[in-house]
Amino acid sequence: MIRILVLLASLLVAGCAVSQPASAPAPVPSAPASPERPRNVILMIADGFGPASATLGAAAKGAPLAFDSLLVGSVETSATDSRVTDSAAGATAYACGLKTYNGAIGMDADRQPCRTVLEAAEARGMATGLVATSRITHATPASFAAHVALRAEEAEIASQLAASDVDVLFGGGRTFFADLLGPMAEAAWHVATDRAGFDALDRLPAAALLADDHLAYEIDRDETAQPSLAEMTTRALDLLAASSDAQANGFFLMIEGSRVDHAGHGNDPAAHLGDILAYDAAVATALAWAVADGNTLVVSTADHETGGMTLGRDGIYQWDPLPLLATTASHDVILSRAQTAEDPAEVVRLALGLDVLPDGAADALRAALVTPAAFRLLVRDLQSVPAGVAWATSGHTAVDVGLYAFGPGAARFHGRMGNDAVGRVLFEALGL
Repeated sequence: MIRILVLLASLLVAGCAVSQPASAPAPVPSAPASPERPRNVILMIADGFGPASATLGAAAKGAPLAFDSLLVGSVETSATDSRVTDSAAGATAYACGLKTYNGAIGMDADRQPCRTVLEAAEARGMATGLVATSRITHATPASFAAHVALRAEEAEIASQLAASDVDVLFGGGRTFFADLLGPMAEAAWHVATDRAGFDALDRLPAAALLADDHLAYEIDRDETAQPSLAEMTTRALDLLAASSDAQANGFFLMIEGSRVDHAGHGNDPAAHLGDILAYDAAVATALAWAVADGNTLVVSTADHETGGMTLGRDGIYQWDPLPLLATTASHDVILSRAQTAEDPAEVVRLALGLDVLPDGAADALRAALVTPAAFRLLVRDLQSVPAGVAWATSGHTAVDVGLYAFGPGAARFHGRMGNDAVGRVLFEALGL
């Protein structure tokens, strides 16, 4: 709860209540006159972020999200082998400008490597970076700088990233780099493996591998141990902009709010909301930088929607984000605490901010603890039902996702576009 409230404090418009509908969209930021072709591109991807996620975030914030006024269209997200994409095929569509099969990392439908926009930018002499709250070897960031047939080949992805010309690598996935840190140091990488090391990064190439696995959900994040997505965005922008490559030729930076998706998979509405607001803060940071620069294109979208979240359930025409703001931990943390607690039901009550549990819920939680999946379902419903939130799936859906753009070249993005078309326009916007 503290984590979400801190985000709200930084994002709320004065006088807006969290239980009220979002106000009218904020005006589009004004930037200095600039050429149609951008010098720099910041591509932001909120993994698993669908239309309902945008509504939830704005309603909880009590104000428009940073990118609400920049909506220019929507993205159709299918893969070549399914109408429902995974993150690998979805990210490769953005990275290479072509559709491919689910599981492909930087590979076309014939399992041949495809040149990515990041690689094309490097060939131009531009500085490049990847930032994610997942493992940096995970599907979305990997698709911009690695080429493997299947996304599960994360050790190989790590090897390719370590040997790449990417200038900034920020995220988790430290486990996959255990045997690569020596060679990276020999190749002049500046590597941070904790918060203090991240704060000290001041030269490129820079890698911050801040967790063995994914970074924490925003609702669980210890700010003394891990930076926020907005902080990683600021550091990446500062490092890239100061580089000689960027000063000569500009930069390309991909930033992913990865764990919006993971919370959708877990049907965890409070963790989903927390990471939506963290992504919103990162977008606000990138937009402020782009406005000041005047020659930077910012594009925000998602690779797909996750969870089939609905705002309104069971035929009841009401929903309210307020109950979600009482939650102080993700389902992962609640389960971990419950497994070692004297009374797991009390752990759940406190974490969800409930005065009392519904009749029978305490006994059901205690009995379900031996089956984690069943325990999670009970926690999901205890949390989602009071908010009027429902879930259709624990996987992805084929719903179109939002497309947002600002800066020189933004007019190239409009209407309903295929994810591959968005990728091709990224190439075109930079003249690659």
